[in-house]
Parts: sequence; C-alpha cells; structure tokens
Amino acid sequence: MLNWTFSNPSQMSLEFGDLSDVGYLYSAITLLGFLLIILCNSTIISTILLHKSLQEPMYIFICALCANDLYGSSAFYPSLFTNLSLKTRSISYTACLIQVFCIYTFASCESFILAIMAFDRYVCICNPLRYSTIMTLCTTYKLLASAWGYCFALITVLVLLTAWLPLCGNVVPKIYCDNWTVVRLSCVDTTVNNAFGFFIIVSVIVLMPLLIIISYIEILKVCAKSKEARAKAMQTCAPQMISMLMFFADCIFEVLLYRFTPSMVPYGLRVVMSVHLFVLPPIINPILYGLKMKAIKKKIQQILNTLVQHLSIETPFL
Repeated sequence: MLNWTFSNPSQMSLEFGDLSDVGYLYSAITLLGFLLIILCNSTIISTILLHKSLQEPMYIFICALCANDLYGSSAFYPSLFTNLSLKTRSISYTACLIQVFCIYTFASCESFILAIMAFDRYVCICNPLRYSTIMTLCTTYKLLASAWGYCFALITVLVLLTAWLPLCGNVVPKIYCDNWTVVRLSCVDTTVNNAFGFFIIVSVIVLMPLLIIISYIEILKVCAKSKEARAKAMQTCAPQMISMLMFFADCIFEVLLYRFTPSMVPYGLRVVMSVHLFVLPPIINPILYGLKMKAIKKKIQQILNTLVQHLSIETPFL
C-alpha cells in the first residue's frame, strides 16, 4: 500500500493476483462471455422492439432489464479484458470513477426495474380488470424514466462526493473499481460519504426487495384461491423471482464483505463473488425470459426460421 497523500492519483492499482500463466486464457473467457451477453440481450431487445404485439408493459420491462444488463456489462468487461490481455494491473483515476458511476447506476437501476416488474405482476394478477387502465404504456415509460432518473442522480452525487476526497493510496483490492474501496483510501473524515452510502444501501438493497416481497406475498394470496391463477403466476413470476434472488444475493454479499473485513474471505472466493454480479444476471436474465415467456420464445423462433429460409434461398445447393 502506498503511503503518500495526493488528491488526484493518475493511476489506480487493481488486485488481480498472480495471473502470469493463465492471463490470456482468462482474457479469452472474458471476451467470449461479453460476446455471449451482447448476443443474448440484443436478441431479446430486438425481438421486443421489432414486434408490435410485444409492446406491452411486461415485455417493455424485460427489454429495459436486458438493456440495463448490457450497460452494466459494458462498464466491466472491456476494462477487465484489457487488463488481462495486456497484463496490466492499473486503471486511470478518471476511468476508475467512471467505472464506479456505471457499475453503481447499473446495480441501482437493476434493483428498481425488478421492483417495477414485481409491481406490474401484482397489478396483473391481483387486479386483472384494472390492469389495462393502471399499467398503460404512458405509465410504463414514466416508471422507467423515473427509476433511471432517480438512480443516475443518486449515483452522480455519490461519485462527486468520492471525487472530492484526497487519497492516501492507490491500491484497490478488487479487479474493478468500487466506491467503498476508493473511499477507504481517503486521508480525511468520510462520515458524509458513509452516510450517503448507507442511504443508497437502504433505498436500493433494502427498500426495493421489501417492495418486491410485499408484491409477491399479495400475489401468493391470490394464487392460493385459484389453480388457474397459480399456473399463470408461476409462468410469469418464476423468472423474476430467480432474477431477484440472484441479483440481491450478490449485492448483499458485496455490501457485507467490503463494509466489514474482506481479508476474512479467501481471495479466490472474493474474486468469484465480486464478478458474479456481472456474469450470471446478464446471461441468465435473457435466457430465463427468452425460454419462459412463450410470446418472446415464439417470436425468436419466427425470426430464426425467417433467417434460415432467407439463407437457403440466397445460397442454393451446387
């Protein structure tokens, strides 16, 4: 750990461990993972946008979730691939703060979108007769715009508070920049940063899951009365419940680990769990919704069939 004081470090050192023998292998895996995420999420997004029959709140929320996963992955994978392929262990301080902003807006927007999706399912299943009047397209876009606007404003304040801190070191004990680890390098009192960070934790990782749980409790009450409602709920809510559990488990692990004693957890496990948030949700979400949602699955199959027919016409047998 470096011991001098500076307010604007030019470079931040990331902790990758000894990857001298497997760096290129990991860089190839990183590239393939990023390409897979782009393919899966782009397929869902384009399928929903190209078909008017899918221009409904539930599918628009799925589209927004996939777009947010692409955004979050773009903040993580290119930097990781560059460090692994070039065998560097550093990132500029400006790029570090940009990465913090993108990662935190991705995580907070993911939380809010999942909460909105749970509310949408609550209205659909618990108040089916009023669903079309409550969840209009206008309301759908307003909810998404409000979620993104609130999250971007919240994280902007967070990053500005961090950027103003003078630092006494430049070693980030992770393979990407995290706000709390940067704040811990500060030479001054960080009470304001800690208080604001706690506010974000409460609003994103406590309040949103609580709203989701309340929505699903109400849904379960309705499902207990009807076998038909239970089947409909399982079809539409199961993917969302898996996404929610997977995402918030990662967030809680990150908060608990780096707010207390990271050294208590082995380095390898810390790396796996810290990247889990950027690996599984962006891949699993489009697969879950693409395979579980019959309407999306049907449209994807139609697109693939059209492409196959087009290729067979353009490339006749010799």
